[in-house]
Amino acid sequence: MSDTGPTTPNPGPEPFRVPDGDLDDLASTLAKTMAEVRQHGVILDRLGSEPDPIPAASPATDGAPEAEAADDEQADGPASVFILALGGKAYAAELVALSDWVNHLFLPVYGREISTNRPWCAQWHEHPEAVARLHALWLAWQQFTDAQAGLSGPSTWHRDHLDQALAHLRAPDGPFAACTTSPTRPNHRVLTTPVPEQLGPAA
Repeated sequence: MSDTGPTTPNPGPEPFRVPDGDLDDLASTLAKTMAEVRQHGVILDRLGSEPDPIPAASPATDGAPEAEAADDEQADGPASVFILALGGKAYAAELVALSDWVNHLFLPVYGREISTNRPWCAQWHEHPEAVARLHALWLAWQQFTDAQAGLSGPSTWHRDHLDQALAHLRAPDGPFAACTTSPTRPNHRVLTTPVPEQLGPAA
C-alpha cells in the first residue's frame, strides 16, 4: 500500500480585484440601467391606468344617454399626458418620475458644466418653463428610445429634441438666467413673467 502523504487543501481561486476606474464605469452603467427600469415601470403604470377606449355609439332613437356616458368617461382621465395638463396628485406623481429621469440620466449624461453661458438651477422643478421643456424631452425620449422607434430613434431624439431643448433651457436668457452661473455660487430665482391683461366689457 503506497503512502500518499498529507494532502494540501485546495486554496481555491485567487480573489479578483476590479480596478477603481472600472468600478466607476460599472456604477454608472448600473445607475443608467436602474433609471431605465424605473422609466419602464412608469410607462407600464401609465398604460395600465389609461381608461379603456370608448366603444362606438350604436344607432338609437335617443342618443343623449350614450353621449353623456362618453363625456363622463372622458372627464375621468386627463386629455393629455403633458405635465402642464395634469393637476394635483397626478402632477406631483409625474414630477417625481420626471425628477428620476433628470437626476439619473439627463444630468449625468447631458448636464455639461455650469457657466455664465450655460446656467442651471438645482431647483429646476420650481421653474414652470423648465418643467415643461424637460417633461416634453422625457416624453420624446420614451418614444424614440423604444425598440419600435427603430435603430435611428435615438439619433432622431438627439437631433430633433435634445439639441433644441438644451439650446433654450441652458441659454443665458433662458429660464435659469437669474440662477446659478458658477458651481461655487449657487443661486435660485424664478423670473417674473408678464401679467395677463384683464379684458373688461367694451366701453
